[in-house]
Amino acid sequence: MHPWEAALRAWVKGWRWRWRRWQVARRYGRAALLAAPRLFGNAQTKSGSHLLYQVLRGFTAIGPFVNPGLPPVNRDEANRKLPPSAVQRRLQALQPGDVAYGYLPGREPYLSWLSRPGWATVHIVRDPRDVAVSHAFYIADMQPHHEWHTYFNTVATDLESRLRIVIAGHREGSLVFEDLRSRYESYLAWLQQPGVLVVRFEDLRLRPRQALQQVLRFVRQRGNWPLSVPEDEALTRLQAAIRPRQSGTFRRGQPGAWREYFTPALKDLFKQVTGDLLLQLGYETSHDW
Repeated sequence: MHPWEAALRAWVKGWRWRWRRWQVARRYGRAALLAAPRLFGNAQTKSGSHLLYQVLRGFTAIGPFVNPGLPPVNRDEANRKLPPSAVQRRLQALQPGDVAYGYLPGREPYLSWLSRPGWATVHIVRDPRDVAVSHAFYIADMQPHHEWHTYFNTVATDLESRLRIVIAGHREGSLVFEDLRSRYESYLAWLQQPGVLVVRFEDLRLRPRQALQQVLRFVRQRGNWPLSVPEDEALTRLQAAIRPRQSGTFRRGQPGAWREYFTPALKDLFKQVTGDLLLQLGYETSHDW
């Protein structure tokens, strides 16, 4: 995407955002819109960010919330990473009732910023084994612009080789793939941050009603905004917003699919690299899996 094209797209989306805010304020009243929290979904890559974002966008059907229609706060219109200063400007621009998402590590200023009054932040986690499998397929088959795509299709051409890279990390010239444990450690602080709700990808896929009730009640606690329908109907609308196949990164999204691909050698490698990560996240109760 040319810079001028990205700038034009951003300008158009900015006007659309303002128009949508005007429409919501007209429907619910400006006071109701200002009473709604900024609704933010956070995730680690391949952990269910698009699924979570669909849920949060569903709030526009049950209350005074606005979908700005913008890319992740840490990416520009051309899907390039933004520097921290630009990310902070994007966060500052969000207004009450806006729905947004991103891939922000668990460090300051993000931890304090996204958990303060006026924000309702939901962080999604996923079984690291499924994340590894999803990441390997995504790079090789679904993201031709990924920096490791060519390597995965010319050198690491079999799935086991790709999974070894995703799990243990790899360096090839100037390319560096961080190991899975290190990637998770960048986000672990979100799990203990007060004022942030942590949900599991698996719960949204397998037990959506219960998970959505937890999300709904959390968002209601974070702002004094009016629910336009009874809670049961609100949950139905939020569940209807979940449409995985409409995500451009969706492949299968089936919890536990790692069992189809992990050989005994990959299991041993995973345990060696990640240590007690599965126990820490609550996905296992021992190392014997």
